[in-house]
Amino acid sequence: MSSSAFRYGPWHEGPDPLAPPFDIAAALDELGDAVLDGANTSDALRDLMRQGTPGLRGLDDMLRRIREQRARLRNEGRLGGTLEEARALLDKAVGQERAELFPDPSDDARLRETELDTLPSDPARAIRALADYEWRSDAARATYEELKELLRQEVLDSQFRGMKQTMQSMQSGSPESQAAMQAVKDMMADLNEMLAADARGEHTQDDFDQFMAKHGQFFPDQPANLEELVDSLARRAAAMERMLASMTAEQRDELAALMAQSMEDMGLASEMARLNDALRTRRPDLDWTGRTRMRGEQPLGVSDATTALEEMADLEELESSLGQDYPGATLEDVDEEAVRRALGRAAVDDLRQLREVERELERQGYLRRDGGRLELTAKAVRRLGATALRRVFASLSSSTRGDHDVSNAGAAGELTGASRAWQFGDEQPLDVVRTVSNAILRSGASTGRGAGVRLHVDDFAVVETERRTSAAVCLLVDLSWSMTLRGTWGVAKSTALALHSLVSTRFPQDALQVIGFSNYARVLQPTELAGLDAEMVQGTNLQHALLIAGRFLDKHPEHEPVVLVVTDGEPTAHLMRNGDYAFDWPPSPETLELTLAEADKMTRRGATLNVFMLADDRGLVEFVEKLAKRNGGRVFAPADDKLGDYVVSDYLRARRGRRG
Repeated sequence: MSSSAFRYGPWHEGPDPLAPPFDIAAALDELGDAVLDGANTSDALRDLMRQGTPGLRGLDDMLRRIREQRARLRNEGRLGGTLEEARALLDKAVGQERAELFPDPSDDARLRETELDTLPSDPARAIRALADYEWRSDAARATYEELKELLRQEVLDSQFRGMKQTMQSMQSGSPESQAAMQAVKDMMADLNEMLAADARGEHTQDDFDQFMAKHGQFFPDQPANLEELVDSLARRAAAMERMLASMTAEQRDELAALMAQSMEDMGLASEMARLNDALRTRRPDLDWTGRTRMRGEQPLGVSDATTALEEMADLEELESSLGQDYPGATLEDVDEEAVRRALGRAAVDDLRQLREVERELERQGYLRRDGGRLELTAKAVRRLGATALRRVFASLSSSTRGDHDVSNAGAAGELTGASRAWQFGDEQPLDVVRTVSNAILRSGASTGRGAGVRLHVDDFAVVETERRTSAAVCLLVDLSWSMTLRGTWGVAKSTALALHSLVSTRFPQDALQVIGFSNYARVLQPTELAGLDAEMVQGTNLQHALLIAGRFLDKHPEHEPVVLVVTDGEPTAHLMRNGDYAFDWPPSPETLELTLAEADKMTRRGATLNVFMLADDRGLVEFVEKLAKRNGGRVFAPADDKLGDYVVSDYLRARRGRRG
């Protein structure tokens, strides 16, 4: 028997291999709820990504943790730690030297003390003045070398992250330390030459690979190409510049002088200046001059402060990409590696699942992109409409459950499949089987073999029929910006989708047209309606909406006309002869006259206008009362959350028809 080809080991990182597949239905329902509450498709998807779903953390959770990390870094320490440590080591070295000189009565000792007394107060100049000083005290000499080594490590690590740890492993002045410094010089010279070659267009990937083979120990993050290396170095250099800018002017001058002195001692001043100029040129998009306030108590050295500011900048950039608040933002903009560094592998898994939600919604045919715009498909709109309709029927009381059929429509009606006891005056067909069965059950065993069945009046049953009149339904929905300002746009959209679902699924013989109106009116397709926002324009052009509705009714003369108007304002606009719209506030007499003229045409068509007011403004109330008086329609003032109940119930009542 051959051995198995599989190998097993402990699970370390990555998605849970035993987790169930992600339920796209939950995400779709969350998306649908946002759309039904008035959001457009893009905003609804963005909110879904931010909030997540049950079992999946969203972007807001990541943002919260990132902000907590930024606050922790800001409170971790304060700037100026290297200055304080440098001053302390300098004072210590001078004190040790004075202690060595004090017992010596010679003139040489007094001259040395005088030289120490006249040292500049500026640490950088004092260090430069002591460069050629011949120390009497071995302890003072060691302390002075410790000071210079501190500055070398801080300067190098502020530019090349991780250099400090490399230098700390080597004894100052040792052959290994001298060899390492020479390697740093060679690396910087080669780096600057590589950047110059790239600026001339002469750099190749092979050049970079050779550079990394020779100097890769200085770059623990192992960049794959020159751009990644430049990005890493430029971000750190910019962080160091921001660190200097965040200090007081006195601190900044002292530290800059110390760093310049250290680079000069190492023979790196020219190469370092050349490198910084090249990095600034290549990455002008980075923040090189910003200031950050550090609130902690622990003093931070130059390298630690630079690292803190670099990490804070990375977190700020990550926060921006996770916020998705800029034009064209997608989850593909988020750097997975940055998420992993900041929040760990589990956050990367959450990010991937969020991306998968969007892809799966598109793959399963619920979302589509059209010219950069995100839209719901007809499949998604049907689901949303069904959800909206369920909400409406769930809130209707049992006494007004929305039953729309007439069970005594006579012989001309359609059979329902049910039957009932006959009543005087019924015109429905006789249910013969049910009638005879009733007689047999009533007679029971008294009926012998061969005997006839005697029918009693109570035995008779008729087949139920219903009259299903075809209706032409026009729903006129106000799209003006006031609908959003009043918070009523969401319920208006949800109501329109619910009515569309009801008509298309339960009354396919009916014809429905949804018309939106603001400064102009237009016919709205269901997919357009779902992703629509109220329009930031002036004007409530009900006249134009009634004009379009009238044309629709004229195309269906045999249908029962049903016209429902949802608005929160009186008419303030009308169409002019040239096709433009005229807006007036307060409404002009011409606007009101033309709107009522269109309503009169509806009356002549036999269509009743029922208006659902979403506000109680005096002008609106007066207008709809006048409209109802002229047309014979009804006026409703439902609470916002009951609009769907009113509209659907009124449609069901109206479509029973008056043409029986």
